Amino acid sequence: MKKKTIYRCTSCDYESIGYMGKCPECNSWNTLVETLVEDKKKSRSQSVRLFEKKPIKKLGDITTTNSHRIETSLKEFNRVMGGGIVKDSVTILTAKPGAGKSTLLLQVANDLASKNHKILYASGEESESQLKARADRIIKEINQNMWVVSDNSMDNLLENIEEIDPDFIIVDSIQTFSLEGFPGSRAGSPTQTMECAYELVKRAKNASRPRSIFIVGQMTKEDELAGVRALEHLVDVVLMIEGESGEELRTLLTTKNRYGSTGEMGFFNMSEEGMISIDNPSEYFMTKREQEDSVSGSSLTVVREGTRPIILEIESLVSDSFTPYPSRIGECMRKDQLNTLISILEQRGGIKLYDKNVVIKTTGGIKLKEHASNLAVIMSIASSTFEIGIPNDTVFIADVGLTGELKKVPSLEARLREVDRIGFTKAIVPYGSTKKSGYSNLEVIQLKTLRDVINLIFN
Repeated sequence: MKKKTIYRCTSCDYESIGYMGKCPECNSWNTLVETLVEDKKKSRSQSVRLFEKKPIKKLGDITTTNSHRIETSLKEFNRVMGGGIVKDSVTILTAKPGAGKSTLLLQVANDLASKNHKILYASGEESESQLKARADRIIKEINQNMWVVSDNSMDNLLENIEEIDPDFIIVDSIQTFSLEGFPGSRAGSPTQTMECAYELVKRAKNASRPRSIFIVGQMTKEDELAGVRALEHLVDVVLMIEGESGEELRTLLTTKNRYGSTGEMGFFNMSEEGMISIDNPSEYFMTKREQEDSVSGSSLTVVREGTRPIILEIESLVSDSFTPYPSRIGECMRKDQLNTLISILEQRGGIKLYDKNVVIKTTGGIKLKEHASNLAVIMSIASSTFEIGIPNDTVFIADVGLTGELKKVPSLEARLREVDRIGFTKAIVPYGSTKKSGYSNLEVIQLKTLRDVINLIFN
């Protein structure tokens, strides 16, 4: 048998016909080692079939499982998943250490177990006693339909799946498991991670026995899912938990969802009892005040997180600067965007801020990603400058152009319905942006320019 020389990476088993200092697969340096291998060339007739041929079906004859969703008691989790968990889906969840990945999945597992579903929770990072201690802390009554195993062998886990025959499988985390058929590849390497994920997908997509599988994925220093990008392409749903350490607010975000809307967000309150669903975030992201208790520097707008409109409070602080270059601090938006809005306010609104420090933030820490909040940001700064409070029943929904004109924003009707539902009485929007009327309490005021808004609010 003829032999040939290749270079194989000791970290991920990547093979190359020539030497390279850096492995292009796992980005490790000086890991490619010269290896002699047999050149096993087979004809097509001699090759071994690795995959069983499946029958071809007409698209119209195929029955879908997308409508067969399983809902949990966590409404925000159901929303992010697109209305519930699809039976033959594979979901991967990633977040920074301590963000609440295992806590959330343990709550979901116990909730599903209480609905007579059989759950298998496999952990490669924690022992059974550690899992039990967390469950005792966050779950009032542990259901008997939950099985746990602490192991790093994917081969053993696959045997456990055949033995227990669970409806839902949780693997925490995929980077800690390995298959025996790939010697030399450590757990967490691209080869092991992908091969383990392939085996789990096979169990989930079994037409005769579909299962739902949740995979925990570790996060890199760059706040991205660890491993190759192919892992994200392989699964059906990719979820991410965001939240600063020391703060209670946690945001569950979907970056991929084959069964729902990508970009959907759910909000949770991280507490000693676990992740508590915030079912009405509009009340969470604004300060409750009486009508006569308006304060300067505060304004309200409506942002869309996924498909849902949320009323958000924007706060600003304007103070005298004693340096040639006043500070511009925006905790919730890019500095360039903040400087642009300040320039518009100065030139088109007639309010000079060249010697003022300006600080902007949002209640709850939500980032301002869309232009529908620009008018509210400007009015918050104007309110703080004049030291005059904006009426608490007024909401601003508009973009502001460099000309000072108010610009239309998408999904305005949905935003106005949320404003009316909460009970606000005035909404300031761009002129000609809506013709709908008949709101319960809401008066929609349509104005053309920023100067018109300033004159209306501050007389």
